[in-house]
Amino acid sequence: MKIPAPRYPSPLGRFQPEPMDVEATKRDGWQEHHILVISANDKRLDLVERELIRRIGNRLYGSCANGGCCD
Repeated sequence: MKIPAPRYPSPLGRFQPEPMDVEATKRDGWQEHHILVISANDKRLDLVERELIRRIGNRLYGSCANGGCCD
């Protein structure tokens, strides 16, 4: 019977960050600080909601023609 050699964790492992739950961070930001982070291409939004997000973004931060980024 072959017994595998024990694997010891790397001492550098403690420096690895824990994976971040992005959706939970967005939810907490909205619930605690009323900060909304959403993509204009979010599939959970319908066509009218995506267009509204696009218009708000253009009004606050400028349109694609003014150096903004677009798809």
